[in-house]
Amino acid sequence: MASRITWGVLVVLYVTFFSWYTSCEGPLTEEEVESYMALIEENSVPTDPEGPARIRAFLESDTGDDFVMVNIIDLHETPVQIEGVAPGDTAQETSAKYMAYMFPALLARACHPVFAGSAVSEALEMFGVEGMREWHQAVGMRYRSRRDMLEIVTNPAFQGSHEFKVAAIDKTVAFPVDPWYSLGDPRILLFLVFLVIGLTASWRSERAKNS
Repeated sequence: MASRITWGVLVVLYVTFFSWYTSCEGPLTEEEVESYMALIEENSVPTDPEGPARIRAFLESDTGDDFVMVNIIDLHETPVQIEGVAPGDTAQETSAKYMAYMFPALLARACHPVFAGSAVSEALEMFGVEGMREWHQAVGMRYRSRRDMLEIVTNPAFQGSHEFKVAAIDKTVAFPVDPWYSLGDPRILLFLVFLVIGLTASWRSERAKNS
């Protein structure tokens, strides 16, 4: 009886987590694409004339699945002095002010880093581009869906915090990767952990009966 209760609790917990962590809403509809594009074009700074077209193509090709945004970042030696940035602040501290909004918004939607690290050398191989040999760090950010990413970046609270990102970063390249896979997927790890717990409970229950 005890093992059945254990298995029941584990199944409920796993299904709950899987449902939250996995995008189940399907691809963006045409209406959603138009709505999000209107918000993006209204709030974005027109620094790249081709940017909206690339974003639209990315949204229209939505699969409904999760994806990873690969970010390669080079920080300013000294952050741009904007409101909210003190004269003694470092670029890392300024970037942290941006992430103060981003991390809660990301985690609430099952979005999180899947890898992050600091550069230990200049680019060891580079061709076809100029001025991109030096980088500070790289981050791979998992998004549950393109819809979740859009909900985050179109939130009015994002507009003010994004200024800190611009003030901290000298240059960056960001591109989405989809499909992708990871052996460290929490759904796989949690399944294995729960499986071990369930089997252990069954073994102990069977052992108690035979004692």
